[in-house]
Amino acid sequence: MRELVLYFLKLGSTGFGGPIALAGAMHRDLVEQRRWITEEQYLRGLALAQLAPGPLAAQLAIYLGWVRGGVGGATLVGLAFVLPSFVIVLVLSWLYIRFHGLAWMQAAFYGVGAAVIGIIARSAVKLVRMTLKRDVVLWALAVAVAVITAVTEREIVWVFLAAGALALVVRLRRIPPVAAAIAPWLVAGARGAATSPTLVRIFLYFTEAGAFIFGSGLAIVPFLYGGVVEHYRWLTEQEFVDAVAVAMITPGPVVITVAFIGYLVAGPLGATVAAFAVFLPCWLFVVIPAPYYERYATKKGIADFVDGVTAAATGAIAGAVFVLGRRALVDLTTVAICVIVFVIITLTKKIPEPLVILAAAAAGLALR
Repeated sequence: MRELVLYFLKLGSTGFGGPIALAGAMHRDLVEQRRWITEEQYLRGLALAQLAPGPLAAQLAIYLGWVRGGVGGATLVGLAFVLPSFVIVLVLSWLYIRFHGLAWMQAAFYGVGAAVIGIIARSAVKLVRMTLKRDVVLWALAVAVAVITAVTEREIVWVFLAAGALALVVRLRRIPPVAAAIAPWLVAGARGAATSPTLVRIFLYFTEAGAFIFGSGLAIVPFLYGGVVEHYRWLTEQEFVDAVAVAMITPGPVVITVAFIGYLVAGPLGATVAAFAVFLPCWLFVVIPAPYYERYATKKGIADFVDGVTAAATGAIAGAVFVLGRRALVDLTTVAICVIVFVIITLTKKIPEPLVILAAAAAGLALR
């Protein structure tokens, strides 16, 4: 168990490339090389991570911890996997607030923001290929949700649920149905000290985010934009793009961007509350159904519903590319950076995304 926890601590510190790359690393290291996990256990964990809402890589890690050590193992592995990126985001958040007014940092994010749009666009293309394939129903749902997200500039939960229900209904026609009194600096964000009601709202909002986001960690981006920027107005549009950029340049799960948002709103305590809240549903969705879900994972009705929700998530990410791109691509230079990044990560598979982000930051510094 100690070695497994140390492994996930290392993976959380050095694992880049998003959920697909992290899940692949777990299979290579734990199944093929170390043989700590059997192929069957890994595939069951991957199926559960795809069925349940929440960040895929974190849920898979938690399940593998549960396989080796029950609820205690799931908890330790989950903490080890998330902790390194959380600490890195805390440091970057402090630097962001401390030096936000300096020209060099604004110039760096000028290039980074454009690069992030290119990376998200590439992720949307990959998700389309993986999740929609040649299914006309899923394509229709994804396109519809993409348009809704682009027009409303927010992610609407009931649209996701409706997409899942529509996929289920349409497929059932073709297939037979199958059954705050603390130190002030702890809550000091970018706009001063936060209040206790704000911390409560942070916890409730990010718990909701963790409970309704399926698949890739980038699926949380449109959901967060609607709440963080449009509804609560905790962050400006540029700060939100910067938050996504911070998640891209740190190892571990992409969804850790919520810690950066929480820090800007309510300091270190806000970051901690946001990170805990978004991963709490993820942990619960693994440890509670893990002993029982195998009997239901192959039921056609459940799989159809999840396919519809996944298609909706893919469409929402595509819509988010439009929403965020309209803010980050402010001139021909940022458009050029975005296109170059998209082409590079599409044609070159071995260049880590954080390296691309750092190069974009250097380009921003040079151009500004």
